[in-house]
Amino acid sequence: MKKFWRFLFRKSLPADSLSRLDCAVLGLGDSSYPKFNFVAKKLHKRLLQLGANMLLPVGLADDQHDLGPDGVIDPWLLSFWQKTLSLYPPPAGLAPLREEDKLPPRYIFHFLSEVPNKPTEHLQTVDNKSSPTSLRPFPAPLVFNQRVTHTAHFQDVRHIEFDITGSNIEFSAGDIVMMRPCNTAEDVEQLCQLLKLDPESYFTLTPTDSSTEVPARLPQPCSVRFLLEHFLDISAVPRRSFFELLATFATDELEQEKLLEFSSAAGQDALHSYCNRPRRTALEVLTDFPHTTAELSIDCLLDLFPEIQPRSFSIASSLLEHPNRIQILLAVVKYKTMLVKPRKGLCSSWLASLDPSKGDVYVPLWVKKGSLKFPQEPESPVIMVGPGTGVAPFRSAIQERVAQGKMANVLFFGCRSESKDFYCGSEWQEKVQAGQMILVTAFSRDQEDKVYVQHRVKEQGKLLWNLIAKKNAFFYIAGNAKHMPTSVCDALKAVFQKEGGMSENQAQEMLDGMEKNGRFQSETWS
Repeated sequence: MKKFWRFLFRKSLPADSLSRLDCAVLGLGDSSYPKFNFVAKKLHKRLLQLGANMLLPVGLADDQHDLGPDGVIDPWLLSFWQKTLSLYPPPAGLAPLREEDKLPPRYIFHFLSEVPNKPTEHLQTVDNKSSPTSLRPFPAPLVFNQRVTHTAHFQDVRHIEFDITGSNIEFSAGDIVMMRPCNTAEDVEQLCQLLKLDPESYFTLTPTDSSTEVPARLPQPCSVRFLLEHFLDISAVPRRSFFELLATFATDELEQEKLLEFSSAAGQDALHSYCNRPRRTALEVLTDFPHTTAELSIDCLLDLFPEIQPRSFSIASSLLEHPNRIQILLAVVKYKTMLVKPRKGLCSSWLASLDPSKGDVYVPLWVKKGSLKFPQEPESPVIMVGPGTGVAPFRSAIQERVAQGKMANVLFFGCRSESKDFYCGSEWQEKVQAGQMILVTAFSRDQEDKVYVQHRVKEQGKLLWNLIAKKNAFFYIAGNAKHMPTSVCDALKAVFQKEGGMSENQAQEMLDGMEKNGRFQSETWS
């Protein structure tokens, strides 16, 4: 993709380079991020500049849409195929597959009559010379797991520490640690019962198509337990394709009718109410459709369930202060919906359940470069706005910078209450007393009027203007992407207007200029 992108944006390409190309662009995005579908929009514009003929307007799918990305994808694809098939009719006798046609599975399972010598499937040996990767993670001992919010506080947030001695892992402030969670033993057991599978049996996989390879993370032979515990995402909220595939196995009339409704474009509201709104899991869906589940072929398992995706966490520590350690701040996801059973985040619940005091616990992990980059120049001040667990990358940055003798650090931290969720409070106070940082706090519920970090940014206008306009400070935001980043940006622009005597447009231009030069950076998540 990078290669393609660089080539396509060459200034030397003639304006009619793509004049013989018919094409269309469909973007998959999330409007809670500031640059919604940026790549699709930019690609669409560039293709037009190079003379391409657009079959359709650019499709901008949105994860925040009530029906998810499908709200845009469905009508867009319908138009796309109508247009394409009218321009390029298929040869005689060749018709598009019907929706109800069952596709062959991607893999065939071959069960072994004898159990092989049990390999340590999930703890692969580490090559001592290279850094760990997604395919060869480092089995890091989890050495510390402690709740840092008050027991009376609604949110369970953990300070978790991993020992990475001998891993060849190196990281700097702003980097990210990646790990894949496991399914619970209870869920694995339930799925084995539903599909009448023996968790201790072993199998090998054969792809049905020569261009498909067996997933690299699956050992050959592999146990059913490993497949269900470490590989298949059985507790995720299923997508529409899950219901489409289930419908092809349905023999019970009522179940088939419902599954076909959930698979159709017209049934997306019903599917949303049944599945997405209450966050019903794939496992719970199978329980709700017992006749169809009984008909399922084992061969379709890898088509039915997606692979467990890695989760990323901002590293909350520096190797300069904590050698051979990675620390994270983890908010445990648990909430109620209309369903009886509380909903739980797969990764956060799994990590929170690991107790190093009851024996050795290993978590396979690897590290990736993050998007936040901190200045090398010792005199450049750094202003960081990190409410809640958004403070994690800034703890790493402050530890790293202090160890390097860089003391121009300003942290805006916000939470509900000083006594309940003031993460790393004592550490900040120590560093403030040592003259290593300035701390500005916003405890939103500790007084009658709610006070947030954006209010504090406005209040500290003189300090911020002095640091940004006169000392070339860098400004960072990290945290939840709902309203906070926009509110902080608005507060910062208000500071530019008040302290710098700027117009609204000038303030926006100044912020845009800082972003272009890497002096304004944000890392937010929804």
